[in-house]
Amino acid sequence: MKNGFTTTILHSDLEAPIEHNSVHKPMHAAVAFGYPDSRDLVKVFKGDAAGYAYGRQGNPTTAALESKVSKMEDGIATACFATGMAAIASTFVALLRAGDHVVSSSFLFGNTNSLFGTFNTQGYEISFVDATDVSNVAQAIRPHTRMVFVETIANPRTQVADLTRIGELCAKYNLIYVVDNTMTSPYLYRPKRDKAGLVINSLTKYIGGHGNALGGSVTDTGLFDWTRYANIYDNYKNAKPAMWGIQQIRKKGLRDVGATLAAEPAHRIATGAETLALRMERSSGNALALARFLAGHPKITKVYYPGLEDHPQHRLAGELFKNYGALMSIDLTGNIDCCDFLNRLELVISSSHLGDNRTLAIPIAQTIYWEMGAARRAEMGISESLIRLSIGIEDADDLIGDFRQALDKS
Repeated sequence: MKNGFTTTILHSDLEAPIEHNSVHKPMHAAVAFGYPDSRDLVKVFKGDAAGYAYGRQGNPTTAALESKVSKMEDGIATACFATGMAAIASTFVALLRAGDHVVSSSFLFGNTNSLFGTFNTQGYEISFVDATDVSNVAQAIRPHTRMVFVETIANPRTQVADLTRIGELCAKYNLIYVVDNTMTSPYLYRPKRDKAGLVINSLTKYIGGHGNALGGSVTDTGLFDWTRYANIYDNYKNAKPAMWGIQQIRKKGLRDVGATLAAEPAHRIATGAETLALRMERSSGNALALARFLAGHPKITKVYYPGLEDHPQHRLAGELFKNYGALMSIDLTGNIDCCDFLNRLELVISSSHLGDNRTLAIPIAQTIYWEMGAARRAEMGISESLIRLSIGIEDADDLIGDFRQALDKS
């Protein structure tokens, strides 16, 4: 019997026996793992047998979470990391070499944009394009292009990448198609449907959901043919070809970089993930209701939310995603200071986080995008009055009432 999304996640821990009949996988804090027969340790170390060699490369608790994320993304294997940024950085370090070229969406999370700027000085070449139109991606491809990287819904302006047609393009040119699914989560969208080879998730956000654990993941969907990829080291070809990519990410990324997800946050994320579908339904519904209210308010000049009919990718988002998500941004009228406005909100919390049960807000230009400078912000359409909102699971009427009173006082 094939179960639904939530049923599968809830009962995934019970697919194998758990000590003491626990219904959750227990938390294993061990860093070292001993073997009575040293030859068994050798086999595990070489990857010839299942098991654990050293905590930096994973433990039973992170393995249980990896299995859960693989089921969410309908993938063949997942590697978990300490943060979403560590997952992205480790994937690039593991799979790219000097002289390789990457095509990336220009609408990126601020830290990802900063990381790619660093990579551009260290041997990889990354071109930034407007990924809402596949033709821009096609025009940027070069003979030494290895990878295309996009986010599903851009943070903070909510541009939606042309995901299906980019996937078809990557398949045509045998490029690794990497999709950051953080803003949608695997409940609202599975990038595998559109030929993504690797899927990134910041587990800190919607999958964990409670703002109490950092984590990131890379999932191999099984669609990319690693036998046609020139950058796989011979040492990592001892596994089935479908596993070459994720094994190299584990060895050259997770192991060598050392951005290991610890057992305690892995356990918290795994537990939080059980309610992902319920939380995304509620927060997405709240976001649509709030977006419609704000779009009609005279003190708001613009609402950026894919669920609104005037959003440039509204129709595309409806075709791609189960719902429009819980992220939006707003521009205030010019005479309202965005920090003063945020201080008038009573329920909404000023915070740099997103994907929480609580509604969070942050002034963009003054915080997470200030480092890139005014010129780059202008290129990305980041105004000085832009506020990003991550909508939570509160009662919708209470959220709307809070924004109404804050706008009335502004």
